Amino acid sequence: MQNSPKAIIKHIPDFLDYCEIERGLSSKTQENYSRYLKKFSDWLINTHKEDLKPHELTPEIIWDYRLYLARFKDRQSGKILSKLTQNYYLIALRSLLSFFTAKDIIALPADKIQLPKDAKNEKTIKFLTLDQIEKLLLAPNDANVDGLRDRAILEILFSTGLRIAELTALNIEQFKNIEKKNDLEVGVIGKGNHPRTVYFSERALTWLKKYLKTRDDEEKALFINYRRRNGSDARLTPRSVERLVKRYATLANVPYFTTPHTLRHSMATDLLNQGVDLRIIQEFLGHRNIATTQIYTHVTNKKLRDIHRQFHSGKELKN
Repeated sequence: MQNSPKAIIKHIPDFLDYCEIERGLSSKTQENYSRYLKKFSDWLINTHKEDLKPHELTPEIIWDYRLYLARFKDRQSGKILSKLTQNYYLIALRSLLSFFTAKDIIALPADKIQLPKDAKNEKTIKFLTLDQIEKLLLAPNDANVDGLRDRAILEILFSTGLRIAELTALNIEQFKNIEKKNDLEVGVIGKGNHPRTVYFSERALTWLKKYLKTRDDEEKALFINYRRRNGSDARLTPRSVERLVKRYATLANVPYFTTPHTLRHSMATDLLNQGVDLRIIQEFLGHRNIATTQIYTHVTNKKLRDIHRQFHSGKELKN
């Protein structure tokens, strides 16, 4: 570990490159990190700390920044930042500190930035209904190789709950004996290098088999870009998967917010609605902490309330 001669602000572009290349984060996540860290950079500049180096960042400076976020008001609307939004800014800063640790740069440990415990209560999960999922899955034209690949991608995202980086990291060798199987389990390395087993549904497996019959190349990646330039990497990128999901969401006329992660949320919500235990869903999603999985519980609160009213309203009781 060593002190860096560069100011924190000048490390941010390196951090964003790290998010793309080494962590495989989606373009949307990178865009969000860039936006959230710009507010931190602007605050450093406005408080004459633009030359602050990683090892010079103290808990006191972090506290001052948190006060700034808590008291910040939008000039146009006059609204203050919600606790959830404040959390996003702090999470981005924590990720930057984790980057310093990964690069052996002396800095404040990321866990020194604690997040408000009640902020998670404001978070809402966006997911699709099963009817909307079906429309999305049927959107690709499977009469051509691109459409067949895309159908397999959509089916797998909903079937497995894979993160986008996990999906694009899959290799064809992991599926070499697929024709002999009616079910499939594949090991992946998830977030934070946490290994987990991914389970494929029979339906997803069917479309994956159809797609693999079109592959007679020597490429290592499971999902490839058929329109790549000569000499470029054939592996489909997270950004490409994001674009194709958006395209099919438009074709299927499903909500505009639909992303690959929406399918992950939809898979978890569907399992929860069918009564699957939260800890089992935790294993399916690869969450290291059950608290992360608990963000899905609120989506069934209304359903539980309606069931209670229907079957336990007390209307049949007599005085």
